[in-house]
Amino acid sequence: MSEVVSLARELIRFDTTNTDDPSTGAGERAAAEFVAERLSEAGFEPVYLEPAPGRGNVVVRLPGADPSRGALLVHGHLDVVPADASEWSVPPFEGEIRDGYLWGRGAIDMKHMVAMSLAVARRFKRDGIVPPRDIVFAFLADEEAGGGQGAGWLVDHRPELFDGVTEAVSEVGGFSYTVRDGVRAYLVETAEKGVMWLRLKVRGTAGHGSMVHTDNAVAKLAAALTRLEQHRFPLVLTEPVRDFLAGVAELTGVEFDPDDPETAVARLGSLARMIGATLRDTANTTMLSAGYKSNVVPSVAEATVDGRMLPGREAAFERELAEVLGPEVEMDWDSLPPVRTSFDGRLVDAMAAAIEAEDPGARVLPYMLSAGTDAKSFQRLGIRHFGFAPLRLPPGLDFTALFHGVDERVPIDGLEFGERVLARLLRSC
Repeated sequence: MSEVVSLARELIRFDTTNTDDPSTGAGERAAAEFVAERLSEAGFEPVYLEPAPGRGNVVVRLPGADPSRGALLVHGHLDVVPADASEWSVPPFEGEIRDGYLWGRGAIDMKHMVAMSLAVARRFKRDGIVPPRDIVFAFLADEEAGGGQGAGWLVDHRPELFDGVTEAVSEVGGFSYTVRDGVRAYLVETAEKGVMWLRLKVRGTAGHGSMVHTDNAVAKLAAALTRLEQHRFPLVLTEPVRDFLAGVAELTGVEFDPDDPETAVARLGSLARMIGATLRDTANTTMLSAGYKSNVVPSVAEATVDGRMLPGREAAFERELAEVLGPEVEMDWDSLPPVRTSFDGRLVDAMAAAIEAEDPGARVLPYMLSAGTDAKSFQRLGIRHFGFAPLRLPPGLDFTALFHGVDERVPIDGLEFGERVLARLLRSC
């Protein structure tokens, strides 16, 4: 078994489920201590930081040949979302290898990248490989809850660990998409939507459930949420989405009409859900709470909405939400900003060369992520961010369904491919 597969398997076996409850952080601490031990074995002196009980973070710096160049940050998170074992084909925290895949919660999101980064860092240190520039490796807690005890805390309290860092690579990019037989594109994330987690509250008049009611908080909230569900935010074709769709059109020979991007997205197969979500803002109800007894109309009803807005749409998104929901809905929220950069420069060229060396004829294309990552925290330090956690995937695998999904798994050969690509990138960037 290769080192990267062994490391990924061991990492999956740590139950690092992040419930956003401080009492459930023991798995994150154990995984972070495991990473720190593996780095120490290779000769690093890792910095271990625990901003809250159990929420472990590990950071190391590998000096490069030219310290005057901006450093590169390679980061990944150790926490995962919950997994209901009764829904899975295999136990989600055993790291089972079956049918050419490594199965388990975190296999894709994102312990595969953590394992690749750890394997490459160990090899470079053991073999005395000096990269062209400083490389900072960060293994982080709490990304699945916004990074308050991970990337966000480090940016606020230990920014000196990232002195000189100008660029970063991390999750949800570098994976392959088979556009036609034998032709693959590798998607590099250059932008991601902003996040607005909304807490909605509607007030009404409490009373007996047997009476006539015209001021029912539950009914008013349900009506507002129905309006939101039926609302379509305006279509906005941003640069990374346009460039991605144009690139796919060039590779397939199927014309792309910028005035009708939805038709182009519909041809993307399993990618259509994720790319389609970057054509417009979205707002989905995720939680409801109201009432305390079956025969009592409550005075308050509450809901949680997961809002995602395109870069540049933050103020417009807030206004549009208020208009759709109506004046009776009280709104409160936490937000994280969008992320975007241009698809150019020496690092992008190095990504393309590393992919081409391992998959001749492949092409890298920019795209926008509909979700969010720890890039939202690191951009506060002026760090330019790319999603690049390389994986070569089989054509029939519905990759996007594996994120937070049942039976999450990563192909073994894809994982080993990714380690080789990452090592090439860090040798040449």
